[in-house]
Amino acid sequence: MESFSEYIDEYKELMRKGVVRKAYQGVMQYIMALRTYFSTKYPDYFVSGSIYFGYMDMTYFSFQPESFKQRKLRVAIVFIHETCQFQIWLAGYNKLVQSKYWKLLRESDWNGYPIVPSTNGVDSIIEYTIVQDTDFTDLDGLTHQIENSALRFIQDIETFLILHEN
Repeated sequence: MESFSEYIDEYKELMRKGVVRKAYQGVMQYIMALRTYFSTKYPDYFVSGSIYFGYMDMTYFSFQPESFKQRKLRVAIVFIHETCQFQIWLAGYNKLVQSKYWKLLRESDWNGYPIVPSTNGVDSIIEYTIVQDTDFTDLDGLTHQIENSALRFIQDIETFLILHEN
């Protein structure tokens, strides 16, 4: 196994070449523009004011309609750095809310998006890949693909909740 010092040497070399830095900056600029797009186009939805930039593992922002906010649920548009995929996550504002909705989905006839196996140690209820092979050559197309998937996801979850909540 390599040492931390060896990792730093490799990191410095990659940073010197500049490719990783430029790619990371491009991805962050796109995600900031995506958050702004959602905020502008959907003023009735709550779009988080900030972006979680992560530790080069994931970067995300939340986006949810009032009905989710009232239930203390949030939707996150998540970029997974290792695979360069976009995912959409359903999460609760806290562990209690997360557990409540996780159980509701697990104990129902839900056959939609994949539910996480356990709420222990995770921040989501559902994690679903919405862009498998991310193409950054057509940013408008990518934005519309993410937007359409997010709206469909929200509608599917809202329909389920209307039918299954007391």
